[in-house]
Amino acid sequence: MRELPLIAVVAVVIALVLKTFLVQVFVIPSGSMEQTLQIGDRVLVDKLTPWFGNEPSRGDVVVFKDPGGWLEPDHKPSSDGPAMRRVKGVLSAAGLLPSEDERDLIKRVIGVAGDTVECCDAQGKLSVNGKPLDEPYLAAGNAPSKLTFKVTVPAGRLWVMGDHRDISADSRYHMANPGSGTIPVEDVVGRAFVVAWPLSHFRQLEVPDSLSSLPTRAAGESGAVRPDPAEPPLVMGVLGALPALARRRRASRGT
Repeated sequence: MRELPLIAVVAVVIALVLKTFLVQVFVIPSGSMEQTLQIGDRVLVDKLTPWFGNEPSRGDVVVFKDPGGWLEPDHKPSSDGPAMRRVKGVLSAAGLLPSEDERDLIKRVIGVAGDTVECCDAQGKLSVNGKPLDEPYLAAGNAPSKLTFKVTVPAGRLWVMGDHRDISADSRYHMANPGSGTIPVEDVVGRAFVVAWPLSHFRQLEVPDSLSSLPTRAAGESGAVRPDPAEPPLVMGVLGALPALARRRRASRGT
């Protein structure tokens, strides 16, 4: 019984480390990424690889901070009482509850620095650097875009779009903002790599071939390396093995 408080503290510290540096859970609040992500889905977001300078690639589903003016200014107040809000705040800060931070958004990366993204061509398709895209991830019945646009992505920025194009207020709707609707790479929290809950939706989020097969950027531009979704589980596996190793060392000392 005396060890229980210590175990609880260690568990919270490990959860904080995981949330801050490795993996964080986010809850999907809207249908802007249907059918890829459903309302209420919990996704695991890789926060490790951006620490090593890796940037998102075309096709990645990323969580990013509101670059300014993307989210509605008015939000529904919580119905929880003061005590419950404090408890949820602590658990969310520790990563033990999904983050419901209303300053974060989730979209798919369509264009990276140097890309020219345009819609639509004669066949009604979205194109990147003149190559039409097949987009099997789009919500049923959605056109690639009902808005016509052409933009070249500046250095250090990304062009992002929701998979449910008819209801997603994505880069297309913020072209009057600085960056012509693009978002800063530095605002990206991480890449969503797994739908973890509900279990019936459990799957890895793959990068579509139509985007991953596009030619790399010209030499001289900063490269983008896709985060490896195996890295966070590997790190968590190592952390999970530490208690067993500690018990083995104590047992060897006792003998």
